[in-house]
This record gives sequence, structure tokens and C-alpha cells, in this order.
Amino acid sequence: MIQALERIEADELYEVVNGERVVKLMGTYENILAGVLFNALCNHANANQLGRATIEVLFDLPGAATDRRPDVGFVSFHRWPRTRRPPRANAWPVVPELAAEVVSPTDDVDEVMEKVEEYFRAGVRVVWLVLPRQERVYVYTSPTDVCILARGDDLTGDPVVPGFRLAVNDLFPPPDEPGAAAEAAP
Repeated sequence: MIQALERIEADELYEVVNGERVVKLMGTYENILAGVLFNALCNHANANQLGRATIEVLFDLPGAATDRRPDVGFVSFHRWPRTRRPPRANAWPVVPELAAEVVSPTDDVDEVMEKVEEYFRAGVRVVWLVLPRQERVYVYTSPTDVCILARGDDLTGDPVVPGFRLAVNDLFPPPDEPGAAAEAAP
């Protein structure tokens, strides 16, 4: 039993905030949304040889005792050349140009906004906050410059990920139909 608990602790996703290890929690639905976003970003980045999309990678952000693990990130080949293999280190010593966070019900709004500001202080150029309950994507180009997207809008990556486009409708699954949950239950 102790070995199983130690393995679980070793497998936990965490960030380092002010020098302290903080476990990062994420629900199933939020994890699936991050996967949809990662898949679209990764496919576009690979097809256009722009850089590397990441999912749950720990980044060593300069100038603070903080390592952050965006749900989805993007590092261009300008910041980390294609010919240079990412390290086998615990935290990647590069600042992603784009960081996306899928906000979970357990996330504290003050902590999320603090994370947005940390990303910009470190040199991240764009932050996407995905709010599943509201089915909105907040696109930050600075801590105070934000564009709010909803169903019917397109999430774009310009200028950080040129040509990337994802319909917000494609990010969020269609709403449940009345009675669908009852039919799916055993």
C-alpha cells in the first residue's frame, strides 16, 4: 500500500509556486478540453513546422521561484530550435510563447489571475483561459488586454501560432440533450 501511495505521489502533476510544490488538480471534462486544444494546436504546428505544442509540461520560468505547468503550451522553433532536442529534465528551461489554462471548478480565481500575470512577466506572449462552465475562451495579450470568445467565434493563434484557427464550437462538445444522461445510465 505504501509503495502504491509513493507511486501516486511521484505521478502527481505539480507546479512550483514561490519555491513550494503545489499539486495541480484537473477534472475529466477539463482534461478532455485540454486534449482537444492540444491536438488542434499540435497538428497545426507540425503541419506548418512552427514549433512544439505541449500538454502538461513543466516550464522553468525565469526570475522567480516558480515553475508552471500550463495545460497546453506552445514553444516556437525560434525560442527552441527544431534541431535542439527538448531536455530530459524535470522542467523545460524555456518560456512558451503561448500558455493555455483550462479552469477547473477547484481553481481559485485569484490564483488563476496570478498565474496569468506570472506568464506575462516571464515572457509568454499570449494566454488562453478556457472556462468550461461558461463555454468561453479568454484570450489575453497582456494582463489587462483580453478578448472574450464564445460559441460561434474562432480561436486564432496569430501572431504567436500563425494560421492556427479553432472554432469555439469545436472546442466544447454540444450540450447534453434532455434525457441523454438517463438513457446512458445502466
